[in-house]
Amino acid sequence: MIRVLLAEDQAMVRGALAALLTLEGDIEIVAEAGSGDEVLPKALESKPDIALLDIEMPGCDGLTAAASLHAQLPSCRILILTTFGRPGYLRQAMQSGVVGFLLKDAPSAQLATAVRRAMAGERIVDPTLALSALSEGSNPLTERERAVLAAATEGASIAQIAAKLFLSEGTVRNYLSVAIQKLGVRNRIEAARMAEQKGWL
Repeated sequence: MIRVLLAEDQAMVRGALAALLTLEGDIEIVAEAGSGDEVLPKALESKPDIALLDIEMPGCDGLTAAASLHAQLPSCRILILTTFGRPGYLRQAMQSGVVGFLLKDAPSAQLATAVRRAMAGERIVDPTLALSALSEGSNPLTERERAVLAAATEGASIAQIAAKLFLSEGTVRNYLSVAIQKLGVRNRIEAARMAEQKGWL
């Protein structure tokens, strides 16, 4: 039996995925998590072979949970199942020790196949997303530029961003200006939107 931990914040979706996988004769759901913060404790307790994680969850996100899980339980193979097919997410996932990245709109039969392939040591990536990630290139933004843009997506003023990140207003303006130039857009709203769409924030 392949032992699976399933982490998905939407209870109905989590239940449907668990039911779907349980129909397979060789897959057993050994733990379920409704938030990213629950993933590591439940994995350490249940010792799954595979962890199937959503990206967008309350607490810590799936990518952060994947990195922690990979560090603490490296024998567990991690698959990301998400609605968000952003190339930047794929890059982050692979850097976090994830072995597979599947989109939720893929045919349901692919899920059990992906679990088996991951168990066999293979990497599984949606081909369209892989091509998109390769054509996008790498994230040009520094960690600090990403933090400033992430704060800008919430509609914060320069003063609010500065206070939140413990920076001066002039420093915030400089980071925003550099990010706008790197992304080739006209303003911070466009820069934040583009970075978010590419999965860089």
